[in-house]
Amino acid sequence: MRARDGTLPPVPTATRKGQAIPDQPPAVTAAADPATVGPHLARVLENPAWRSCTVELIAGGMSNLTYVVSSAAGEVVLRRPPTGSVLPTAHDMVREHRVITALAETAVPVPRTLYLCTDPDVLGAPFYVMEKVEGVIASRQLPAGFAESAADRRALAWGLIDVLADLHAVDPAAVGLSGFGRPEGFMQRQVRRWTRQWDASRDRERPDLDRLAEELAGSVPASPTGPIVHGDYRLDNCLLDPDRPGRINAVLDWEMSTLGDPLADLGLLLVYWQQHDDAAARPTVTPSVTGKPGFPSRREVADRYAERSGRDVTELPWYVAFGFFKLAVVVTGIVARVRAGAMAGKGNADVAELVDPLVGLGRSALASGNLD
Repeated sequence: MRARDGTLPPVPTATRKGQAIPDQPPAVTAAADPATVGPHLARVLENPAWRSCTVELIAGGMSNLTYVVSSAAGEVVLRRPPTGSVLPTAHDMVREHRVITALAETAVPVPRTLYLCTDPDVLGAPFYVMEKVEGVIASRQLPAGFAESAADRRALAWGLIDVLADLHAVDPAAVGLSGFGRPEGFMQRQVRRWTRQWDASRDRERPDLDRLAEELAGSVPASPTGPIVHGDYRLDNCLLDPDRPGRINAVLDWEMSTLGDPLADLGLLLVYWQQHDDAAARPTVTPSVTGKPGFPSRREVADRYAERSGRDVTELPWYVAFGFFKLAVVVTGIVARVRAGAMAGKGNADVAELVDPLVGLGRSALASGNLD
């Protein structure tokens, strides 16, 4: 899962259709130097108009870096790994390019890929270029005038769920992705992976988190495996049609995609899916617009997916519990880095207070078997 910790200075310098992107360190902004990018694109895209270009960062932080490259030839988007020491498996540009390219002829809306560079001598790391898709991103707030009615908000939710069902309906072998992952035993491996991550980032003793890990490991459902899963499917990872709230123009951020259990995508989506009657004490790391009146409830979202996909969602509360567990472990990692002095920023001092409530929600979902 990608880190979204809010630790960068709150001075916006660029926007991603509704998102403010804070100032970035020089290494980040220089990671796609126009003096290098322009001539390289002019050569590989066979258009000299790319030679003189501007490069604007639109998504930074600890995840993959995203830039808009503009020239007389038009605009494209460039994706590359973050600067510094990174885990190659978490920021594999070849893998991300592969899945987006493979999905181009399916019902899943993705940007059209234009070029993949595997030579690290060009920008210091592999990168790829894709078309720029216009649209809005709905994260903490809805853009002014967008999806203001209850009908539009339900249409937006159904569009999001229908695209997820379309993704899970794609036959990996039919699009050249039969070897894209190891679906057998996927959730068992996920529980082990995130338990090891918790062991590596213990900020203090948290017996309830240990118990949640044990409960999940002891109750992994016999799950459907095999489809392509996004890995971080959520509303703010999609570009929405500004004129048709029910239409998804493009699904973004495929860095966690693999072959696995489709209910893992739905479970994590519901972890982030706030509803308007949630208690004020329900914690969230990234507040969502779905808490506004007019958006469907988590149960309605699950029912829509079941109807659209034909999948049994009886075991979905387990996947929601796992999603809360994974998010709690991510937060403990942030806490550990803050205390080690590796991260600074407004709000990080209080992030540790999120862990126990997240664990409580995970254990509650597991014990109650419901989505409330």
